[in-house]
Amino acid sequence: MKPAHIPQQVAAPATIAATLAAYRNGSSTPGKTVASLLALIEQADREEVWISRVPAKQLKQQAAALDLMWQIKGEAVLESMPLFGIPFAVKDNIDVAGMPTTAACPEFSRVAETSATVVQRLQAAGALLVGKTNLDQFATGLVGVRSPYGAVRNAIAPDYVSGGSSSGSAVAVALGQVMFALGTDTAGSGRIPAAFNHLVGLKPSRGLISAQGLVPACRTLDCISIFAHDVADAWHVLHSAAGYDAADAYARKLPMLGLKRRGYRIAIPAATEFYGDLAAQDAWDRTLARIAELPGVTLARIPFAPFADAARLLYQGPWVAERRAALGDFFVKQPQAVHPVVREITAQAADYDAVAAFQGQYRLAELRRQAEQLLEGADLMLVPTTTGMPTIAEVQADPVRRNSQLGYYTNFVNLMDMSALAIPGLWRNDGLPAGVTLIGPAGADHLLAEAGARLQHQLGGAAQADAVASAPLPFTEETIRLCVVGAHLSGQPLNWQLLEAGARRLASTRTAPRYRLYALANSAPPKPGLARTAGADGAAIAVEVWEMPLRHVGAFVAAIPAPLGIGTVELEDGSSVKGFICEPAGIADATDITHHGGWINYLNALNKAPQ
Repeated sequence: MKPAHIPQQVAAPATIAATLAAYRNGSSTPGKTVASLLALIEQADREEVWISRVPAKQLKQQAAALDLMWQIKGEAVLESMPLFGIPFAVKDNIDVAGMPTTAACPEFSRVAETSATVVQRLQAAGALLVGKTNLDQFATGLVGVRSPYGAVRNAIAPDYVSGGSSSGSAVAVALGQVMFALGTDTAGSGRIPAAFNHLVGLKPSRGLISAQGLVPACRTLDCISIFAHDVADAWHVLHSAAGYDAADAYARKLPMLGLKRRGYRIAIPAATEFYGDLAAQDAWDRTLARIAELPGVTLARIPFAPFADAARLLYQGPWVAERRAALGDFFVKQPQAVHPVVREITAQAADYDAVAAFQGQYRLAELRRQAEQLLEGADLMLVPTTTGMPTIAEVQADPVRRNSQLGYYTNFVNLMDMSALAIPGLWRNDGLPAGVTLIGPAGADHLLAEAGARLQHQLGGAAQADAVASAPLPFTEETIRLCVVGAHLSGQPLNWQLLEAGARRLASTRTAPRYRLYALANSAPPKPGLARTAGADGAAIAVEVWEMPLRHVGAFVAAIPAPLGIGTVELEDGSSVKGFICEPAGIADATDITHHGGWINYLNALNKAPQ
């Protein structure tokens, strides 16, 4: 239950899905949406959220152009512009052409000539940029108070920190001033603000979203992240934001892991640390108990020490020197322009030399190996997003220690090359928000999103898992088309083998009229056999065509029992694909069910037959 004091715009935000539905049914337009949010921004006493904004007149003109486009093209425009008329914000360490990039340091400011690749992709998808948001200076901090533009107050409880460094982006979304926002994440900056403002924070696998046009914090670790109100919205945005970019030296063509259809095996810390915050501990315990009630979920407690040790390396190891490298000569020439706490942290780079850098890499490799061994057998990991929620005054009184405590569950993720998704947990008993984070290896983004959507629904959010599951990212690897005819069809007992191999359904179709279908004897689960006929007695049989990563085909084929195998199947359009066929010996004692036209029709007929 949401505490009564939470502002209405935080408790009932407009989602991307709801806004697009309103455009479709004519109850709203991009022009109306922009007018509403501009009024909301003006009414709010939250100047510290924004560093710069697109002029209202310009934004209204852009919305009017989209209104006209809808009048001409109608709903068809969504095919090429899936974020049509959706307002968004960008953290001000990401370039937008014609706007200053400050990284929350006025003396560092420069006007960008070209927008970051991710901004270009989002605008091409129809999203409307509202402005650039405040942050912990140079993305160094998890609190949201280290900025000359002001401490960003929490959207729900203004005396508390908003989280950082992506503070303004999170609060802008939480207050309903935009529907999604870009942040960045090096140590948890895309996840902790999500927890503190009751949002979803999607931290993708490193290299999935281009970092071209980003002012780096730690270039080898940085990820551009997404804030939204639910997992489905964040995943919808990722479809437009992601994409390999050769201009980014750290971009990668990442193969995605498949979904899990036999339940989730979730690793959780055997012992948790909340630094005495009993309300945070209680929220985690209650959230975990609610998640454990979800059918198919198995929780396994593992030692957390390797992850905590890796987390400490980020600020107590040579990686702090990478933050110094990112600032270049600016740190030497204008040290007084750097926020005192940021300057103190960055100056620690002088304590590390090249030997220390290699030693740090060796230690991280050891910890990663320990982590891999602990996570063997687990589909994903679940942790509290952070350890507690301090007030702004508490952080200002003890800035380094408080900030360090907040990163206990986040700092290791990018160091270990993992993907993560923060979702709202159950509310604390003092009325403040809390969150949990799902973590997986690089490439687990779709798995995390589908699981996260199920968990968010279990914790009180809308049902959205099916929408996420049915919208995988485009393949970035070699694939093969595969025709399935029986127990692997959608909804059938062995369909999980396709999904867990990362396969996607392309079409429901039929074979060429040259096949006969048989119900095999003594097959568990029941399966059909498809056989090509040389005569004129063949028929067209209903099938599905799936696309599977080539790297999984060998294991998939190895699991197919005799008399079935993989051969070549001709489809009704004349094309041929690999698909299930049956050895002649297998149909000797099988039942001919060709007249049903397909396996599903046969099963339906069986169910209707009198018992």
